[in-house]
Amino acid sequence: MLTVGDKFPSFDLTSVPGGPEGLTGKFVQISDSTDAGKWKVVFFWPKDFTFVCPTEIVAFGKLAKDFADRDAVVYGVSIDSEFVHLNWRLHHEDLKKLEIPMLADIKRELSESLGVIAAGPGVALRATFIVDPQGIIRHVSVNDLSVGRNPQEVLRVLDGLQSDELCPCNWKQGDDFLKV
Repeated sequence: MLTVGDKFPSFDLTSVPGGPEGLTGKFVQISDSTDAGKWKVVFFWPKDFTFVCPTEIVAFGKLAKDFADRDAVVYGVSIDSEFVHLNWRLHHEDLKKLEIPMLADIKRELSESLGVIAAGPGVALRATFIVDPQGIIRHVSVNDLSVGRNPQEVLRVLDGLQSDELCPCNWKQGDDFLKV
């Protein structure tokens, strides 16, 4: 698995855009050069039409503005096609209001290059990557398939990374930094 300090791989994936445009059936290509110069939060979920996944996706979507305020974009990725993503958005009440794009890694190229495919089921693990504007991975977390992650914690880690300071345990934006 790629980790902190590694270059995030190149990718070019079809997506269902966030916002109302995502309900129109118009797909958009998103690549590693999309949103150049911004921080990127790229999170993976195993499959559409499951139970834990929409809770995470909706939670990330609700924080889209908070991430944008920090000059960061959020990309959600699974191995499902853009057509499956669209169908899920159209038929899941909470996903209809989703503000982030859903990227289709149907060939598993990005998932495999990052090393986040679960060996048994062959789906993406619940992996989250924070990537700096130079394309370097600055944070990685991976959860078992059965346990959802905390997007508020991802936002907190992004704040710490962007501070370029020493941040103690449970630090949050506005708290004091460690002084050496």
